[in-house]
Amino acid sequence: MSPKRILTVVSDASSFHVGCEVTFASPEGKESTPDPNSLSLLAFAGNWYERQREVDLIERMKKENGFSSPRKFSSISDEELQGFGGVFIPGGHAPLTDLGDNPDLGRILSHFHSNAKPTAALCHGPWAFLSTKAGPQKEFAYKGYNMTAWSDAEEKMMEVWFRGEIDKVKSTLKEEGANMQEGVAKSLGNITIDRELVTGDSPMSAAAIGDKFLEMLAVK
Repeated sequence: MSPKRILTVVSDASSFHVGCEVTFASPEGKESTPDPNSLSLLAFAGNWYERQREVDLIERMKKENGFSSPRKFSSISDEELQGFGGVFIPGGHAPLTDLGDNPDLGRILSHFHSNAKPTAALCHGPWAFLSTKAGPQKEFAYKGYNMTAWSDAEEKMMEVWFRGEIDKVKSTLKEEGANMQEGVAKSLGNITIDRELVTGDSPMSAAAIGDKFLEMLAVK
């Protein structure tokens, strides 16, 4: 049996499994580069070993999974999409820059949505769902779905840190018709599952969302 193919969507500006073949893709096919702040010891709560583990993982992905040369969204045909079992969208602030209005990403996500294929998004990643408005259906595909994301309250704290206004994932998706659930303000590491969709509120939910996503892929 051939391995399940997972399409991992990243931003061109990105901050950055057994039995699965991972393909990275981005708007223009550019290599994602980590935000320097995300590699600081502060971001890892002073845990040097965890930071090194994640840096080593990125280097391994560059060698084994094509992380340095992601596919351009437009290069992935509708026919090729049939061969993917699921799609995963990581978080960080990068998705806010070039994923929410990309028509090719809207086309890609519309395929996974219409075929009920496992779709996972973490933290700020759900912002990418807005791209379905620019896709072939010209409407938000996830209206009425329960989902969770980085909360507005936490974003306001980040605005103090970055000294600037940042788009609010939770309230924007709610305005489009998503049923936004409580995120980290209620419990660290919260995930929400609704039909083919699994979403997580923060980096603390990475392990839980990863385990659930793989479980959904196995069932599918």
